[in-house]
Amino acid sequence: MRKRLSLWFATLAWPFLILAAAPGLQAPLVARVAQPVKPLRVWSGLASWYGPHFQGHMTASGQPYDMFAPTAAHPWLPLGSLVRVVNVHNGHSQLVRINDRGPFMNEREMDVSFLAAAHLGLIDRGVSRVRFELLELPQRQ
Repeated sequence: MRKRLSLWFATLAWPFLILAAAPGLQAPLVARVAQPVKPLRVWSGLASWYGPHFQGHMTASGQPYDMFAPTAAHPWLPLGSLVRVVNVHNGHSQLVRINDRGPFMNEREMDVSFLAAAHLGLIDRGVSRVRFELLELPQRQ
């Protein structure tokens, strides 16, 4: 009887034990940023997006364009640069890696991939004013 009671108690208690331990099971320490990364440079401009028509075409970096990767095209930033793009209209942001050259239209400063555009809320608008935060330049080899 005592063994049966212990088994019954353990069966009922395990969900509460998991709920009690869950707050301590967050992301690993490496995933948490102690302090925000200070951008090397910040500026604003217009960004647009490019998608299905370019899927699989070679980019300036030699990689095939993947519209579902967080990448972007910029006319003068070094290939491999890491940029945080922030939509000033809604506050949404996305990290992108520069892997192509462009855009080649009007006063647009950056073309982002479909994935980045979806996260930024650019799909319906097509073009939007954004803030660029240059976080990292590629290491020279």
